[in-house]
Amino acid sequence: MTDELLSAKREKYPVNKGIGRPVEFKGLKAQYLFLFAGGLLAAFILFVILYTAGAGQWLCIGFGITAASAVVWLTFRLNAKYGEHGLMKLGAARMRPRYLIHRRRVFHLLRRKKKGGKT
Repeated sequence: MTDELLSAKREKYPVNKGIGRPVEFKGLKAQYLFLFAGGLLAAFILFVILYTAGAGQWLCIGFGITAASAVVWLTFRLNAKYGEHGLMKLGAARMRPRYLIHRRRVFHLLRRKKKGGKT
């Protein structure tokens, strides 16, 4: 291929904008690309299963369009709301305990320790 064709393809489908920067495609960044692709693949597989099982053609088409639209909308909404690392931060925040319980008396917390290591 000529250089002009390659540069035209790069301008039409920009995937990455440089070294050390996250992968971005049409505004989706990082893990949202995998979420987007996995969601569309799952919607397609469910469409095929429904069609193979004998469900009505228009039911399958309606389900496929609705599921694919929901995946696209939800993925772009999550990308806009949480950003590049937001889903990982949200998951980490859910793993953190809500309360720390300390079962020592206040007197023991405020008392100085002796040099021997014993209180």
